[in-house]
Amino acid sequence: MRSHRRTIVLLLVTAAVVVALDQITKAIVVSRLRDGESVRALDGVLHWTLQRNPGSAFGLFQHIPIVFTILSAGIALGILVASPRIRARATAFSLGLVLGGAAGNLIDRIVRPPAVFRGHVIDFIDFRVWPVFNLADSAVVVGAILLAIASTIADRRAKTDEPAGA
Repeated sequence: MRSHRRTIVLLLVTAAVVVALDQITKAIVVSRLRDGESVRALDGVLHWTLQRNPGSAFGLFQHIPIVFTILSAGIALGILVASPRIRARATAFSLGLVLGGAAGNLIDRIVRPPAVFRGHVIDFIDFRVWPVFNLADSAVVVGAILLAIASTIADRRAKTDEPAGA
C-alpha cells in the first residue's frame, strides 16, 4: 500500500512540477516579448518567439479552440481517475508528464484572452525547423513516448513470465 501511495505521489508531483515550470516560463516570455517578437537564444539553433496559439499543436484547427479545452480537461480527468490503478513508477512518471502538460495548456485556455475556455496557448520555443511550442507540449510528447516504452517493456516482461503453453 505504501508503494502504491508513492506511485500516485510521483504522478502528482511530476504533474505539479510540469505545470509550475510551464506557467513560469510562459509568464516570463509574455512579460518580455511582444506578440510575434523573436530573440536568439542559441545562435543558429534556438529562438524565443512569442506566439498565441488558438488551435492545437502546430497551430492546426484554430477555429475550434473549445474542442481542445474539452480534450485537455478530459485527458487530465482520465489520468486522475485511472491513477489509483497505476502500479509502475515508470507509468506514473509518464502519465504525470502528460497530466502536467495537459493541465498547463488547459490553464492557458481557461485564463488567457480572448475568452474563458477559448484562451490562446502561449508558445515560445522556436527551433526554426519545427513549429513553435512550449514546455507543456514537450511534456505531453515526452510522457507519451515514455508511456509507450514502459508499456512495451511491461508487455515483454509479462510474456516472459507466462508459463510455457499458456
